[in-house]
Amino acid sequence: MKMTTKPQPSKSDPVPEIYARRESVVRSYARAMPRQFTRAEGVWMHDSAGGRYLDFLSGCSTLNYGHNHPVLKQALLDYIAADGITHGLDLHTDAKADFLEALESLILRPRGLEYRAMFTGPTGTNAVEAAIKLARKVTGRELIIAFSNGFHGMTLGALACTGNAQKRGGAGVPLSHVSHEPYDGYHGPDVDTAALLEQRLSDPSSGLDAPAAFIVETVQGEGGLNAASPEWLRRIAEIAKQHGALLIIDDIQAGCGRTGGFFSFEESGVKPDIVTLAKSLSGMGLPFALTLFRPELDIWSPGEHNGTFRGNNHAFVTAAATLRHFWADPEFVQDVRQRSDLLERRLSRIAARHGLSTRGRGMMRGIDMGSGETASAVTTACFDRGLIIETSGPHDEIVKVLAPLTIDADVFEAGLDILETTVGDVLSRSYGVAAE
Repeated sequence: MKMTTKPQPSKSDPVPEIYARRESVVRSYARAMPRQFTRAEGVWMHDSAGGRYLDFLSGCSTLNYGHNHPVLKQALLDYIAADGITHGLDLHTDAKADFLEALESLILRPRGLEYRAMFTGPTGTNAVEAAIKLARKVTGRELIIAFSNGFHGMTLGALACTGNAQKRGGAGVPLSHVSHEPYDGYHGPDVDTAALLEQRLSDPSSGLDAPAAFIVETVQGEGGLNAASPEWLRRIAEIAKQHGALLIIDDIQAGCGRTGGFFSFEESGVKPDIVTLAKSLSGMGLPFALTLFRPELDIWSPGEHNGTFRGNNHAFVTAAATLRHFWADPEFVQDVRQRSDLLERRLSRIAARHGLSTRGRGMMRGIDMGSGETASAVTTACFDRGLIIETSGPHDEIVKVLAPLTIDADVFEAGLDILETTVGDVLSRSYGVAAE
């Protein structure tokens, strides 16, 4: 059945009382989108009242290829039907070997990368924990240099590297052995924050200890879609090397094509010592995290760092299928770039019309609405019109577009039309209230 390009939201969808009765109040997305979702395909999600929603959230970049892509779904169904291994700890399996072969031949070697792969557990924070632990083990140092507005996970080591005060406050213990330095552009366009960091590290009286590693996102997914310039990234890589620190690129949200290439750092020419991946690595939303690092850093003893669910064979199957179906074809990258250009044009037009600014890179872009209240009003009104979209930034002031990389141009335009109309309506109401 051919879908139209327009969402068809339900006016209401009574949510079962079981959630209020049994689920923790920590839940968040469900508050902004009070529907019982039942199925999804491609860019569409359906609720139990018959509503259909256009998904510009993509599971927070966990579904870069859309919901239930038929090629990935069939690969998993075939594997399950053949009684393939489901859980294997870190045992050798056909599914794992197939994924590693695809990763090596389609991703690593074409980019001149010879990383070892460490399967760390189900989520991105597991990959970050392994990365910072390895950096400390290799260097014999404790300090990690992280950056303002960075987000790296919710377990204690990764949370210590995260800047957000509300997230950090939930730890209940001191979050130490991390120094948060200013990201590219943090002090405005005229301040070279890489030079400031170099000065601090070179000054024996700065109070900054010799670091084990720098951890950085090339585009800060939760921190406001701040995008580091290639020049800044190259300088940060140089500074890390000069001071004997390892460079960790957190590609959990910005990787897997979200910013253009498979890795977000490709255009900069930087080759990190360690890379963390998760989110869309499985291609199907299955839990799967990976830490990649240079072979000479692989100094673990067997079992020194592990996790029960580090061997998700179902995710291996869909990840291998993802690499072979999408990343073996050079046209896929060109298609993503075309969609990125479309997104940039449309968001720039909206921003220019209302005196706003845009953030981000590739298919990871947004509009700075100036306040969290205004951005929330936009996302709420978008949802009422059938568009699922979220906010980002230290004050939730950025309306953030994370549409699937595979979205058809006409559907993409239709969703951006909704966003454009909604921004105009919300700002008109805001100006009207201010004028009264």
